[in-house]
Amino acid sequence: MQIRFKTRKLEKQYANHKEAEKAYGRDVARKFIDRVNIIKATKDIETLQTLPVLRCHPLIGNRKGQWSINLSGFYRLIFTLEGEALEIACLEEVSKHYDQ
Repeated sequence: MQIRFKTRKLEKQYANHKEAEKAYGRDVARKFIDRVNIIKATKDIETLQTLPVLRCHPLIGNRKGQWSINLSGFYRLIFTLEGEALEIACLEEVSKHYDQ
């Protein structure tokens, strides 16, 4: 899949491990970059859903239409899929689960 980041900040954190580590800590930063690489390497959402460690699932409520991948503990990577062939994953945010 092709990746498009919602913000320059997320793109910078992906490109520069130190930026991600400063924002999220070592473990979450490493997993953030690893998970983005996994998304890039897959051809569709069904493939992501077959990888149990990711816990890839659609969100509900006010986040309907978005997907989540587990990073570490309460941290998750939230993204949307765009296009008929699900070619673009737009990374929305890295957030603590249940944050308001």
